[in-house]
Amino acid sequence: MTALLEVQDAAVHFGGVKALDGVSLSVEHGSLCGLIGPNGSGKSTLLGAMSRLTDLTSGSLTIDGEEYTRVPRYRANAVGIARTFQTVRLLESMTVLANVMIGAATRAIQRGPISNWLVLTRARADNRAARATAERALERVGMTEFAAAYPQDLPYGRQRHVEIARALASEPQLLLLDEPAGGLGADEVLELGGRIRGLRGSMAVMLVEHRVDLVMSVCDRVVVLDFGRVIADGEPTAVQRDPRVLEAYLGREAEEATDADH
Repeated sequence: MTALLEVQDAAVHFGGVKALDGVSLSVEHGSLCGLIGPNGSGKSTLLGAMSRLTDLTSGSLTIDGEEYTRVPRYRANAVGIARTFQTVRLLESMTVLANVMIGAATRAIQRGPISNWLVLTRARADNRAARATAERALERVGMTEFAAAYPQDLPYGRQRHVEIARALASEPQLLLLDEPAGGLGADEVLELGGRIRGLRGSMAVMLVEHRVDLVMSVCDRVVVLDFGRVIADGEPTAVQRDPRVLEAYLGREAEEATDADH
């Protein structure tokens, strides 16, 4: 497989804090790549940089051979990147299908900053195409039967699936999932893992998760961050045995436990 995304020497500094400190990695076409690390390791900052919500202090980002380091934030979707967030961000006044149709309409808007009005207007104008795309996205995450429901009437785990469907409806090359298992029960995590595995091959997926067991079970490759740097990058079984990874997790847990005792 060839690289879809290339991150080269990415650094993000907030004042004197180096949230990212020279991160380099690649994500191949059609692959499932996990991104893990202890709290404060830089995962969210890296995801923000990849989706252009966070500016790099230095370094570069390339997707499909084209640099997009300074592409305006509103054009991230136009270059083929979609993402979900740690917290559910659905419009409660709209049905599940209508929420997902917004994702289908967003990709088509490439000329200027996206306002809610513009997205909704485009969704209505391209209603037939947007609806068909949204219905396919809902089918991929097993949510077809809930198309006419409203988000607030669904269990939290189902709302998570709607968010993923909305991102899928923009037909991305790269899907960034930011802790999609947050707040889910064990059975819901198993279902989510199956849905994520079902995406393999059709697009590249970067999965950021605290649930290391989920990452190890679905991903082809795992990247581990600690203090803003890559400390491991490889197949899940090899990463799990890496002494640096064990030290980062077990050492940090021991330190936090000691602080709690005091």
